[in-house]
Amino acid sequence: MKRIRQILTICIGYWLLAMGSCHAQVLYRVSGNASAAPSYILATNRMVDMTFIDSIPNAFKCFADCNKVLTEFAMQDYEALAALRQAALLPDSVRLRSFYSDEQYQEIDEALRINLGMGLDKLGRMKPSYLAEMYRNELMKQWLHYDEDRTMETFFEKVATQSDIPVYGLDDVGETMYMLFDREPFHWQCEELMKVVEYPENEVRFERTIKDMYLYGRLTDMAYFVKGPDNQTSLSFSDYKVYSQRNKQWVKRLAPYLREGKAFITLNAIYLGGEEGLLAQLKASGYKVKAVNR
Repeated sequence: MKRIRQILTICIGYWLLAMGSCHAQVLYRVSGNASAAPSYILATNRMVDMTFIDSIPNAFKCFADCNKVLTEFAMQDYEALAALRQAALLPDSVRLRSFYSDEQYQEIDEALRINLGMGLDKLGRMKPSYLAEMYRNELMKQWLHYDEDRTMETFFEKVATQSDIPVYGLDDVGETMYMLFDREPFHWQCEELMKVVEYPENEVRFERTIKDMYLYGRLTDMAYFVKGPDNQTSLSFSDYKVYSQRNKQWVKRLAPYLREGKAFITLNAIYLGGEEGLLAQLKASGYKVKAVNR
């Protein structure tokens, strides 16, 4: 009898999660401000498999009604990706070893060897922000089953590329390089790499919490969680402030696309919720933003 109760509890838990996911508000209609036609914003989470899109009512219909896709950075631009890889390299005059004690350097080297199969003898030329992201990605693959080939984050961008639908990035290559590698002072990057190596469980717990919030459409809670005092991960309050400032720029850059209408915009849900999120800033600029299938 006890075993039956345990099975029922598990089944009910999964059913509640599925029901919550089906009604998650992650797709928004944007209109007004003399827009010729509505556009749509899909909040995404890279830890979520692309099959989740099937549970978002009218997601494919809204996509079919659009004639262009906008995203943070057009990842299908292979020349831009090559430029990003080059930007991830340290200047010849900088040596990563100079910023750590011998013990810290060895700890980082061992963590990279165990999880990435390569140590600092091969990766020591990379910027610490890049190493931290590589290490985080591997943690997510191991603990949260992150699959970069199946993530929902890039699904519509890939479909658009295969269907000859134009894809536009809201950031150019230079801005993307800044966001990835230079938005924080170098010594902060070194500290964050050390933090990720020493406390990997914090990074995993953070991404798991963000993913759970996303599955229930709690975009505002996600924003508060990222910038809150309890967040001890590599994604900090200072990062959130940078994102907030960038949202203001994005509103301006989105204006011609929204005026023309029929834009399908896919962005990380972290950027969208809260008082400084993109959705709130679009409303403040005079747009009508309404959840689809509320």
